[in-house]
Amino acid sequence: EVQKHSVHTLVFRSLKRTHDMFVADNAKPIPLDEESHKVKMAVKLRTEYGSVLHMPTLKENLREKGSPNTGDPYGHKQYSGNQGQELEYMITGTHPYPPGPGVALTADTKVQRMPSESAAQSLAVALPASQSRLDANRTAAGVGDIYRHAGIPERSQPPGMSVAMVEAGGNKNSALMAKKAPTMPKPQWHPPWKLYRVISGHLGWVRCIAVEPGNQWFVTGSADRTIKIWDLASGKLKLSLTGHISTVRGVIVSARSPYLFSCGEDKQVKCWDLEYNKVIRHYHGHLSAVYGLDLHPTIDVLVTCSRDSTARIWDVRTKASVHTLSGHTNAVATVKCQAAEPQIITGSHDTTIRLWDLVAGKTRVTLTNHKKSVRAVVLHPRHYTFASGSPDNIKQWKFPDGNFIQNLSGHNAIINTLAVNSDGVLVSGADNGTMHLWDWRTGYNFQRVHAAVQPGSLDSESGIFACVFDQSESRLLTAEADKTIKVYKEDDTATEETHPVSWKPEIIKRKRF
Repeated sequence: EVQKHSVHTLVFRSLKRTHDMFVADNAKPIPLDEESHKVKMAVKLRTEYGSVLHMPTLKENLREKGSPNTGDPYGHKQYSGNQGQELEYMITGTHPYPPGPGVALTADTKVQRMPSESAAQSLAVALPASQSRLDANRTAAGVGDIYRHAGIPERSQPPGMSVAMVEAGGNKNSALMAKKAPTMPKPQWHPPWKLYRVISGHLGWVRCIAVEPGNQWFVTGSADRTIKIWDLASGKLKLSLTGHISTVRGVIVSARSPYLFSCGEDKQVKCWDLEYNKVIRHYHGHLSAVYGLDLHPTIDVLVTCSRDSTARIWDVRTKASVHTLSGHTNAVATVKCQAAEPQIITGSHDTTIRLWDLVAGKTRVTLTNHKKSVRAVVLHPRHYTFASGSPDNIKQWKFPDGNFIQNLSGHNAIINTLAVNSDGVLVSGADNGTMHLWDWRTGYNFQRVHAAVQPGSLDSESGIFACVFDQSESRLLTAEADKTIKVYKEDDTATEETHPVSWKPEIIKRKRF
């Protein structure tokens, strides 16, 4: 009767069999094929050293037991000069030369400079030493010699130690130097941020937030289906806009026209005229909830992303869908625009980030490093870099090709939002209500905040859905699950002495995945 094992046991047995089969060959070097090695060396000699093959070869460099003029194994003739004697260097003066232009070189007119004794000595020190002088001057075995004598290859030296062989004037010195592991540079000091205002007024989760270009007011969208406009200085409500029939998931104010754009889980994308506080345009096309939107900074183009796995590019004025950016295999959670290439960046629940060619409407690069949903992407306002947030890590990338820079590890939660200012403060807001503040350059986490929920809310209603810096970058606004907007500012009283950086120059662990 065949004994039944669990899948787990069978997999591990299969792994062990495979390991036993190949473990013997694991560290064996591939045997050298002499014929191909000869061909390779002959080609290398001809291509790399062809111009100097005709020159005399020093006996000390031949290092052969047989006669000094034995041909090399690759079929090249050796120059047979200087046989049977040890070669020493003669230091002579310059070649004779005439004292001026047009003067014939004769025994009377020739000029020849002879080196002084000190110059000759310094030149002798600089020249590579002959073998006889090396043997005469050697007083102790080098580390390499000890390893070779013991039959141990030099590569198997203790880790972290490098042998520096210094040859000067025929003396061979061995310096054992410990290699320094790369350490994280000291982060820039940032003052801590403190909560100074809580604004309430929405009747549902506050899902999105945007500050207008003039820095006078800001706008929020909520699960109560309303869009509210607030005075930034006082925190007072100025205006409520109704029209969406489901949660408002994205808002943005145009810097090019007096328009506010919003999108929601009702599949609608609306353009509001703020002079009349009315909807003047609808952008129809998404097949499911619209999760985010962004405006292009230099042209009248709106980009939206949706649960239907696409992002759409709209002409603001004609309402036409210019492109449908398809390629993601799950909901697209976030979209960002910039003037430089790549002009559109999307993050998706399929764990990938895509950089898009706006003109062609096609993917330029797909970044697959994240292991979990990418819900947040933020572009640095000054550097040509961006960051993406996922429950596994926050990752920083370089434009235009999406080259990986570093991981910012430690915010172990579902990261809903990222914001960064010109000073290099990166903020990550998470679904459990925690907010981490990071130094952009070094990835050092200098502050962690978990603000108390609004009185009357459940502790479980602690979550940050969106955060944004105002235009002056002196205020940080967060949109939260306890139906409030929280406003943070830098602590003016803090100094580097009162709030020192508790930073240790630990070894960097920058994994690509």
